[in-house]
Amino acid sequence: MTLYLNLAEFISSRIEQGLYGPGERLPSLRALSHEHGVSLTTVQQAYHVLECSGLAIPRARSGYFVPADRRVAPLPQMDRPILRPVNISQWDMVRELMRYDQSTSTVQLGCGMPDVTAPTLKPLLTTMARISRRSDSASLQYNHIQGVLALREQIARLSIDSGCSLTPADIIVTSGCQEALSTAIRAVCVPGDIVAIASPSYHGITQILKAADLKALEIPTDPVTGINLEALEMAMEQWPIKVIQLTANCNNPLGYIMPDDRKLKLVRLAQRFDVPIIEDDIYGDLSYRYPRPRSLKSFDEDNRVLLCSSFSKTVAPGLRIGWIAPGRYLPQVLHMKYIGSGATATQPQLAVAEFIAKGNYHQHLRRMRKQYKRNGDLMSEWVNRYFPAGTRVSQPQGGFTLWIELSEEFDTYALNRLLEAQNVQVASGNIFSAAGKYRNCIRMNFANLPTRKVEMAVLKVGQTIGQLMEQEPSDVRVGTAGTTVAAKTCL
Repeated sequence: MTLYLNLAEFISSRIEQGLYGPGERLPSLRALSHEHGVSLTTVQQAYHVLECSGLAIPRARSGYFVPADRRVAPLPQMDRPILRPVNISQWDMVRELMRYDQSTSTVQLGCGMPDVTAPTLKPLLTTMARISRRSDSASLQYNHIQGVLALREQIARLSIDSGCSLTPADIIVTSGCQEALSTAIRAVCVPGDIVAIASPSYHGITQILKAADLKALEIPTDPVTGINLEALEMAMEQWPIKVIQLTANCNNPLGYIMPDDRKLKLVRLAQRFDVPIIEDDIYGDLSYRYPRPRSLKSFDEDNRVLLCSSFSKTVAPGLRIGWIAPGRYLPQVLHMKYIGSGATATQPQLAVAEFIAKGNYHQHLRRMRKQYKRNGDLMSEWVNRYFPAGTRVSQPQGGFTLWIELSEEFDTYALNRLLEAQNVQVASGNIFSAAGKYRNCIRMNFANLPTRKVEMAVLKVGQTIGQLMEQEPSDVRVGTAGTTVAAKTCL
């Protein structure tokens, strides 16, 4: 990353954390130049980036300021550690989240679905149609157990952007990232083992642990810098942890990007205790900053990181095309792949390989990064406007999910029961914990275009929260400033 982008990210993080409040003057060009040892031109470029992002506004002969009308909710709090392994539950609630299909009238704010309506996906649809019409039967045959060579070549080329140097032989194509994670877990663990996971964590990984009869040790996680390395080190000294699993880039559900220095410390910690790391990088290409952040795998000197990813979030989940670079564990993962699903479907692999090779993938990413960033900013604004005072909201640095923390005694399971009658659905926070924590939290998706229908759904969520917390009438909501406002004025 260039110097000015590094500096812009540094200032942006301070603004997002509230160190510079609305209307406050930001450090002068000369002060930043001296503090960071960069040229005045570099500082000017950094401020230009912040200005384009709406985080800074220039004033003649006065410098740069945080916009006065910028309202930022406080960040979610880092949870207290449990400090003991637990058995995983929550399957019934995860299954309930999945029971809605896309054809229903319910506004699904809880599902982790990308926007698949973008015009930049048309070349992919054209390619898939052409491949299916071909007279030869090659695409109907089994392919190599590791996947179509053309696709593995493109994945290896893409991995350079995350700081890796992979070859097609290093990669196994899977049926989505879920299979990549599952084969990785089963390749390095046996029943009864303990897996350290970030908390909150993607509910899919906890259910994989449950199915494999493994225990989870939840490590508290900062909403800006990621997993608490000090707590992780203490846990590894106390318990026989077999593997560490986490999402370091554009985390689901918190949205953070772990700083590079902490990624390096994490990899070195794993080396010291001689344990593997299973990295879920499924959202890494959806970082709002460019170039995209480095993966943990890029710091891996002895092949202990099993890097898992997929095109389910960046392109479309219906493709069911994921992949894993398992490093030293390739033989074990390949065996798990063989006994699990065998070869992955050939046709979608061929289509995705061509989509990438022709430059359409990067074109699509450029569009979606901008869309998701705009959508996330607007969704945060709606939450600030329609949710009760004191609501805590994550500040995602990539992806399309928002983590929202309500008062400690709040029950989001009861919230979902009331929302169901209003054709709205959110993801209850306790499915993102092995132990069922975060019952006062919800995850909301902002991938799709922010229509009036979506805004009304967010309003309904805020109103219903107000009803449960304050027993207010359904036509009233409480804004971030604690001011009661008629709901009809908010649209």
